[in-house]
Amino acid sequence: MSKSDSIPTRIETPQAIRGTQDIFGAEAEAFARVVETFERVRKLYRFRRAEMPVFEKTAVFSRSLGETTDVVSKEMYSFEDRGGESLTLRPEFTAGIARAYITNGWQQHAPLKLATHGPLFRYERPQKGRYRQFHQLDAEIIGAGEPLADVELLVMADQLLKELGISDGVTLQLNTLGDGASREAWRAALVEHFRAHRAELSEDSQERLEKNPLRILDSKDPRDKPFTADAPRIDDYLSAEAQDFFGRVTSGLDAAGVAWTRNGSLVRGLDYYRHTAFEFVTDRLGAQGTVLGGGRYDGLMESLGGPVTPAVGWAAGIERLAMLVQDAGAVVEEPLVAILALEDDALLDLSVRALAALRGAGLSADMIASGSPRKRFDKAAKVNAVVLVSLSTRDGAPTITLRAAEQTRAYLAVEAALKPLHP
Repeated sequence: MSKSDSIPTRIETPQAIRGTQDIFGAEAEAFARVVETFERVRKLYRFRRAEMPVFEKTAVFSRSLGETTDVVSKEMYSFEDRGGESLTLRPEFTAGIARAYITNGWQQHAPLKLATHGPLFRYERPQKGRYRQFHQLDAEIIGAGEPLADVELLVMADQLLKELGISDGVTLQLNTLGDGASREAWRAALVEHFRAHRAELSEDSQERLEKNPLRILDSKDPRDKPFTADAPRIDDYLSAEAQDFFGRVTSGLDAAGVAWTRNGSLVRGLDYYRHTAFEFVTDRLGAQGTVLGGGRYDGLMESLGGPVTPAVGWAAGIERLAMLVQDAGAVVEEPLVAILALEDDALLDLSVRALAALRGAGLSADMIASGSPRKRFDKAAKVNAVVLVSLSTRDGAPTITLRAAEQTRAYLAVEAALKPLHP
């Protein structure tokens, strides 16, 4: 034996990548509840399911999100493949959906209502409800320039939160960015206002002043607060058309019974955003209070080389929604309908057929078939199930016996599913 053979090898337990998470148990159930509810609601609104690649050409995101944004400059996971092409793990859904709309000829389906969900990736400081690999729900209406599309998305989002049982304490904040001309006039006024105070602004806001001045309005830095408080407001620059558009959105929400509040500081920094901007916010997630947000992005398709195409959409973090679902106690584990106790190993095939018959009938079922046959019934009796099914041999014949506290609908369903198997 060599010296190296005599020394035990220590196998290190692999660690999760910092900023990612493994989801299990109650958290996984809440996560699944969010996805299942989203799938059900999007079908009610006739949103078609779409799937996009997890990675795209880097240009898809740099052109759509803007080269100077934090996401592109600091947070994207980009790499070169073997052919030397720059690829990026998707940091959001909208750019990939826009690329697919242009390249796959989806214009023929316009106005197109799309929904998707899945993992996204951003390199950022992990915190409560925010991870480097995270998951989002996403809903978009492409090719519809009418305010009714904005209303449809907002009503859908409101219903999703209500059906998840987490709408209490969540507020819809709404703003308008105006049409192109309104936005440009407002932007120019903001630049003039903030330039007069440049030296007193935070470092981030000084950088944003030239690149993305609207973003200064939602700065959380206390040094910026005195200057954002008296900054020019969009309402002073709205065209008549833009005012009418926003009025039709708010009246549509009122008609649908969706409560909202105006937030004049709610902005979207990129130039292709127009008209409606919105966020559903809560105070139950610490500093990161947005649970769902979006807006109208009528200029995005053009920035990607496509035709002029109006569009509006929203996204929501599944992890954050799942945290709220858990906190609200909105996930209730469905009771096990039937537990089978195999008291005679000679009846194993019969018990397998019984288990398959119950599950085939849409009834949750499990079986205890290990350990001492004499103790299996007692083990099954301790399981929290609606019906206990014992399989035993009596007088030389196989017997299936059902036991329950009362003959509920579930009991009758179990009885009907097993009736063909009764010897």
